[in-house]
Amino acid sequence: MNICTVTQATIGEVVPLFNAYREFYGQATDLIQAEQFIQERVEKEQSIMFLAYLDGEAVGFAQLFPIFSSVAMKRAFILNDLFVAGHARKQGVAKALIDQCYVYCQQENARYMMLETARDNVNAQKLYEKVGMTIDDHVYYYSIYW
Repeated sequence: MNICTVTQATIGEVVPLFNAYREFYGQATDLIQAEQFIQERVEKEQSIMFLAYLDGEAVGFAQLFPIFSSVAMKRAFILNDLFVAGHARKQGVAKALIDQCYVYCQQENARYMMLETARDNVNAQKLYEKVGMTIDDHVYYYSIYW
């Protein structure tokens, strides 16, 4: 397995995976807008994306978005997107992508990395717990969706 950072040169390889990820969450397929979205994140350096390869094929990605901890006066990251193609699951790709995110966050001297997942996404929850993440029961998270 090989994991690299998504660059202008590899955007085309992550687009189908990103589109499939969105479809997984009930969104309509839109390869053009998916490419534009990723292109903009990369150009503006608004996220860091990692792309995983098995036998030379792009099979998964993770996307981190930077935020800040005012109290700690440090950067922090949200692991907003993690996806592995169906045929490549159960081969350690998701764990390797998370491990790469950990390494990146530690290199950036980040205060923390956080993520959210659906309550019924039990497989993901098992993975997150396996790699040392815990449910934060010290704070409440509030949100509003439009």
